[in-house]
Amino acid sequence: MTFSIVGRCAETGQLGIAISSSSIAVGARCPWLRPGVGAVVTQNITLPALGPQVLEHMESGLEPTQALERTLIHNGFNPFRQLSAIDHLGRTAHFTGSETLGTHRALAGEQCVGAGNLLASASVIEALVHGFETTCGQLADRLLAALQAALAAGGEAGPVHSAALVVVGELTWPIVDLRIDWAAQDPIGQLALLWAAYRPQMDDYILRALDPAKAPSYGVPGDK
Repeated sequence: MTFSIVGRCAETGQLGIAISSSSIAVGARCPWLRPGVGAVVTQNITLPALGPQVLEHMESGLEPTQALERTLIHNGFNPFRQLSAIDHLGRTAHFTGSETLGTHRALAGEQCVGAGNLLASASVIEALVHGFETTCGQLADRLLAALQAALAAGGEAGPVHSAALVVVGELTWPIVDLRIDWAAQDPIGQLALLWAAYRPQMDDYILRALDPAKAPSYGVPGDK
């Protein structure tokens, strides 16, 4: 049904999530990030509210493990939930309930956590984490490489239909927020193409927001 990775860049401090699912619009429900605080994925039988709650606890000073525990104390359906988290220091945590669907696994790696359910095999998550750990480049590149490695290792037990990539840095808004909400085939590949198109424009969009007077041409009719 879903596999995901939350990760941190040790050089820049950026936090990010890449996720894919057989369900529609996974990026609308499952990834939650807060600059300078952390990143959380809530998946399986998803309760979106868990993401912001975990982030609130981390922002108050709790480590990810404590933040997950504090959040889940107040949730009456823990067996159906699967969560993973990383904070701004690179500390990680994950939880997988006993009613998580199909073959499932969660695994912490270096500055990352991979998790999934309804997988082709548990080794998919090993490939996911290994793909992140062994890829160089921007955080978004590493997160996408992890998804692609997991897909190559078998991915989900069924077809994947949606995927998302979100990265936050020092700004109060995401510097990358890309989604394929529905695709009959290969949403991860389509997400990679979308990132390849957005990547050379990313800094321009940031500059336009921070200092419009210095922004490059918009390249649209009527722009001088």
